[in-house]
Amino acid sequence: MENMVYAEELVKEFLVFRGFTNTLQAFVKELGTDIGKGFQVDKIIDLVFSIYIPKFQAENLIQLLRFFSNCFSSHETHLISVISELDISIIQYYIIHAIQAGRKDKVIELFDIHGTELLQKDQHWASWFAIPYIKAPQSEPKFRVYFSKEWSNALHLSLRNFLTKMFNGTRIPALMKISSERNMVSRLKGDIKQLNFKLAQLQVSLEEKETQLHHSLLATEVIVGTDSTSNPLPGSGEPTVFVPASSHVNCVSASAQAGEREPKHSEDIRPDDTQVSTSKISNHSDTENDAQREEEFPEVRVDFQETFLGHTSPISRCRFSATGDNVASASVDGTVRIWTYDSSAPTSRNATIYCGAEIMSLEWECKSDRLLLIGTADGGIKAWNVDAKRVVCDLSCTEAFPSVLDLKCSPVEPIFVSAAASRWPGLSDIGKLGYASLTVWNMRTWKAMTVLPLGEDPPPITSVCFNHNGKLLAAAATDGMIHMFDMSAGLQITGWPAHDSAISSVMFGSDETSIFTLGIDGKIFEWSLQNQGKVLWSSDCSRFCNLRSSSHYKHEMALDAYGRRLLVTSNSLRAPIYQVRGHAYGMRTLPHSASITTVDWHPTSPIFLTGSADHSVRVTSMV
Repeated sequence: MENMVYAEELVKEFLVFRGFTNTLQAFVKELGTDIGKGFQVDKIIDLVFSIYIPKFQAENLIQLLRFFSNCFSSHETHLISVISELDISIIQYYIIHAIQAGRKDKVIELFDIHGTELLQKDQHWASWFAIPYIKAPQSEPKFRVYFSKEWSNALHLSLRNFLTKMFNGTRIPALMKISSERNMVSRLKGDIKQLNFKLAQLQVSLEEKETQLHHSLLATEVIVGTDSTSNPLPGSGEPTVFVPASSHVNCVSASAQAGEREPKHSEDIRPDDTQVSTSKISNHSDTENDAQREEEFPEVRVDFQETFLGHTSPISRCRFSATGDNVASASVDGTVRIWTYDSSAPTSRNATIYCGAEIMSLEWECKSDRLLLIGTADGGIKAWNVDAKRVVCDLSCTEAFPSVLDLKCSPVEPIFVSAAASRWPGLSDIGKLGYASLTVWNMRTWKAMTVLPLGEDPPPITSVCFNHNGKLLAAAATDGMIHMFDMSAGLQITGWPAHDSAISSVMFGSDETSIFTLGIDGKIFEWSLQNQGKVLWSSDCSRFCNLRSSSHYKHEMALDAYGRRLLVTSNSLRAPIYQVRGHAYGMRTLPHSASITTVDWHPTSPIFLTGSADHSVRVTSMV
C-alpha cells in the first residue's frame, strides 16, 4: 500500500509540474472511487460481500466485475473461464441474498437492466428469470443448493484464492517499484554504515594485537642482542652491534658501519620547557625514529579507487557533501565541479561553476546536500543550489578583505562564518596576508549579522571550525594562536598560543573534548579542551607538508568519521594518514603524479578524497 500511495504522489507531482490540471482533477476523482482498492484482496472481499451485496448496489457490483474481467483479460484461456464462472456465481449470490431479504424487487430491477447481457453470456440464466415469481425458491431442487451456507462459504473462499493468485502474478508497474527500491537502498546504506563501524573497530583491535606482538618480538630480539654483545662469538675479531630500527632489529658489524654516512633526520619536535637534558636527548631519538617510521609507512589497503579528471588546472579544494553522495572540487583557474563517484547514484546534480577567480574555500550546508558555499580570492562568496543548478546568492566581502580563506556552516543554525584576509596570499607566503576579518552571515536573508571581535590589527585567520552543536567556534591565526568564540554571545571566551609559527588548519576532535591544529612547519598537536594548553597527542609531518618548502600557501588536514585517522596534505606524491593516539603509526596513500593539495574524509565511511596539483581528484575506499 505504501508503494501505491508513493506512486500516486509521484504522478500528482508530475502532472502539477507539467501543468496538466484537467488530467490531475480527473486522476484525483478516479482515486476517490478506486474500485480496484489497490489490488488488496481483503478490501475487495469486504467491498463485495459487506457493501455492494448487502446494500443492493447492483450497478457498482457489475462495474467491479467488468473491471476485473478487463484486468485479467490477457491471462490464459482457462483462467478467463474461471473469471466468467466467478462473475456468474457472485451475481447469483446477490439474487439469493435479495430473495432472503424479501427484496424481490431488486432482483426484478437487476434483470430489467442487465438481463439481456446476462443471457447473451450464458443461456442458463433463462431459468433464473423466474426466481422472483416462485413462492419458495429454496425448496426448488434447481435453486436449493444456492441457499445453503456451504455454497456461500465456498464462494467466499474461491474468490479470495483466485484474487490472491492473480494479484501475486500480476506484473508490478515500474513506477511502484521506486518506493521499494528507495527503501531498500536506505536499508543497505544503514547496513553499510554499521558494517563499516564494525570493520573500523576490528581494524583497531587488529592493529593493537599486531603492535603487542611486535613489542614482544622486539623485546626478545633486544635481549638476544644484549647477550650476543656481552659474549662475542668465538673467532670474531670485533663485537656484534645491534642497531634499533622502527619495525625490526638489524644486525650489522661495527667495521661495516665505519664507512657509512649517517642518515639525515627531520627536525626535532619542540620539547616541553619542564624537560631536562636527558629528556631532550630521548625526544631527539624518538623524532629520528618517527622520521624513519614515516619513510616506512605501509601503503593503504584499497577496496576501490576512482579518479576524477574533469579539471584543467591544479586542485585547490575538494569536499564531500553532508551525506557523502556528492563531491565538490575546485581548481585554481576558478572552476568548481560537482560530481558523484558512485556509478549507481543519480547525476542530476552534476554541474560546472565558473567563478572567475581562484577558489580558496568550499563548504557544504551541514543539514543537506542542497547548498554549496564558494569563497574566492577576489572577496566573493557564492551560494550554489545544486537542485536548481544556479547561484542563489552572490555576496561580497568588503574591499578591505578580498581573500576568503575559509568558510564554515553551523551544524545547527542557518548561519555560516567567513574568514577573510586583507591581502591575497600569492603563491606561498602565508605570513603576508595582512589583517583578519571574521563575519557571521545569515543563510536565510544572506546578510551579514555581525563581525566577531579580534582586537586591533589582528593577524589573519586561516581556518575556522564549529563544534557539534554550533555553540563554539575555533579560529586559527597566523601568529600561532587559537581563538575560541561563544557564538550565542558573539564574543571570544578564551585562546592560547598553540604553535611557534602560523597555523594552517584547525578542527574539533570527534568526541568534542579536543582540538587539532596543523602548523606551517608541519607540526600537528591535539589539544585538550578540558585542560587548556595540555597536548594529548602530537606528530611531526614536516617531511610531508612543510610550507617553507611548499608551493602552496596553506596545508590542511581531515579526520575520519571515527576520529582515529588523520589525513594531511603533502608536498610529495603521497599523503600520510596518521593513527591518532594509536599504537600503529600510520599509512601512505597511493601516489598521484604531483603534490597533494587538499584532502577530506567521507562523513560516515572509510573513504577519503585527495586533490592534487596534477589536476586530478581521487576517491579512495579503504579495506
